Amino acid sequence: MTDTSETRSVDSAAREAQQRRLRRLMRYLPLIAPVLLWTVPCWLLLYAGQHWSLPVTLAGTALFALGLVGMPLAMVRGHGRRQQDRAAIIGDTLLGTSWTLFTWSVLLGVLLRLALTVTGDGQDRARIVTWASLGTAAVLLAWGYAEARRVPRVRQLDVELPRLGAGLDGTRVVLITDTHYGPLDRARWSARVCDTVNTLEADLVCHTGDIADGTAERRRAQAAPLGTVQATRARVYVTGNHEYYSEAQGWVDLMDELGWEPLRNRHLLLERGGDTLVVAGVDDVTAESSGLAGHRAHLAGALHGADPDHPVLLLAHQPKFIGQAAAAGIDLQLSGHTHGGQIWPFHHLVRLDQPALAGLSRHGTRTRLYTSRGTGFWGPPFRIFAPSEITLLVLRSPQPSAGQHP
Repeated sequence: MTDTSETRSVDSAAREAQQRRLRRLMRYLPLIAPVLLWTVPCWLLLYAGQHWSLPVTLAGTALFALGLVGMPLAMVRGHGRRQQDRAAIIGDTLLGTSWTLFTWSVLLGVLLRLALTVTGDGQDRARIVTWASLGTAAVLLAWGYAEARRVPRVRQLDVELPRLGAGLDGTRVVLITDTHYGPLDRARWSARVCDTVNTLEADLVCHTGDIADGTAERRRAQAAPLGTVQATRARVYVTGNHEYYSEAQGWVDLMDELGWEPLRNRHLLLERGGDTLVVAGVDDVTAESSGLAGHRAHLAGALHGADPDHPVLLLAHQPKFIGQAAAAGIDLQLSGHTHGGQIWPFHHLVRLDQPALAGLSRHGTRTRLYTSRGTGFWGPPFRIFAPSEITLLVLRSPQPSAGQHP
C-alpha cells in the first residue's frame, strides 16, 4: 500500500512539474512565435544560397524586420487595453501573412530543393524556391481573403437519431457559429448571412457562440441583423469563449433583445406529431474561470426536469465538451470553435486541444457530434483550405426495416 501511494505521489508530482513547464512555455510563446514566423522565411528566402544583390537583400531584410516589430505592436494596440480596430486589422493581417509565408517557404524550401538538386546550380535552385514560395503565398492569401469575406456556402446533411420519434422526422436545424464580428465592419456580410439562413426554412436555428470580438455595445451594428433570422419553432444561442473576453452578460442580454433564446444551462422542448425533442444548452467551458457570477458549464442543470426518454440536442461551443455529453447519453451535440483550422496547416494544432475538427463524428454508443468550421473568421482575414459554412442538419428518425410495418 505504501509503495502504491508513493508511486501515485511521484506520478502526481511529475504531472504538476510538466504542467508548470507548459505554463512557462505558454508565457513565452507570444515572444517566440513572431521571431520564428518572420526570421525563418527571411533566412530561407534571402540568405539560403540565393546571393541576391545588396540592395535586394537589404530591402527584403528591412521588410521582414518591419513585420517582426510591427506585428506584435499592432496586436497589442488592437487587442489590448486600447482596442484600436485599425491596429487590430494590421496586426491580424500580418499574423496571417507571416503564418502562410512561414508554412510555404519551409515546405517548398524542402520539397523544391530536393526536386531541383539534379538540375541547375545552387544559386538558380535557391532563387526558384524563393519565387515559388512568394508566389504560392501571394495566391493563397488572395484566395483565402476572398474565402473569408464571402457568404458561407450551405452544407446540408441528414443525421439519424435512433431515439427521434417519427413525428419529428425531417426537423430542419440550421447551425451558425463563430461569426466573430470584429475590427473589420461586416454588417452587410452579417445581413447577407441572415438572408441565406432565412431561405432554408428552418424549424430551429442555433448559434453556438463566439458572436464577436468586442463588447455587445461596440459590435451591436454588426450583430443586429441576427434579429431578422426566422425559424418556425425557436432561435437558440449559447456562449462561446470569446464572449468571456468581452463582457459575456452583455451578449446574452443583446441576443435576448434580438429574439434569440439564450440556453444558459437550461432547455426547451420542441414538439411535433406527438413526439418531443429536448433542446438544451450549456455555457462555454471557460465560463467558470472568467469570474463572471453565475456563468459555468452545467449539463445537469441544462437537463433538469427533462424526460430522460426523450432525445436530446445539446448546444455546446467547444467539441471538447463531448466527453460529458456522451457520459450523459446526449443524442447529438452541436459545436463550433475549431474553424476547421482556418489557415492550413493550423488544424494540426487544433487537434491537440479538441477531439474533432469538423463534420459529424460518433462518440460512445449513442452520442453524435457535429462540429462546424464556423460561419465567420477569427483574427487574420483569411481562410485557406478550411471553408466557412452555414449548416443545415435534417434530423431523421430510424426507418422501419424491410418487412416491418411503418
